[in-house]
Amino acid sequence: MIIAVACDHAGFPLKDDVIATIEKEGLQVIDLGTYDQEPVDYPDYAEKAAKAILNKQADRAVVVCGSGVGACIAANKVKVIYAGIYHDTYSAKQGVEHDNMNVLCLGARIIGVELAKEIVSAFLSGRFSTEERHQRRFGKIQKIEASGKTN
Repeated sequence: MIIAVACDHAGFPLKDDVIATIEKEGLQVIDLGTYDQEPVDYPDYAEKAAKAILNKQADRAVVVCGSGVGACIAANKVKVIYAGIYHDTYSAKQGVEHDNMNVLCLGARIIGVELAKEIVSAFLSGRFSTEERHQRRFGKIQKIEASGKTN
């Protein structure tokens, strides 16, 4: 599995630990920046990570900003991206297993390094469920996405 990693300046302090955790799991990393703490805009980096999945350069992604919220909103604007912001291990794994989440968003100003590592590992260990109820629900999400309508 190939994992894209991207962050803004606020997420930068957590990026190396995220990358090390992914590599420890034996997975390949694509580092999409940023590469220092000079101020940058989180939508640019969330989009890079999302498009790496869209273009089949990566299987999943981890995006880190200050709170995780902005990165999550931006990533979800890209078709076929199912991003979630999680700051606990149960939800990070369950988001993959039940909802087919493919982008994990983290808030570097919200959680510490050790918890972030555990959350990333939980996200990476999740596999989308083959249970009919999860497949059916995800199919409904895809139908909403394809229609471009919310009502």
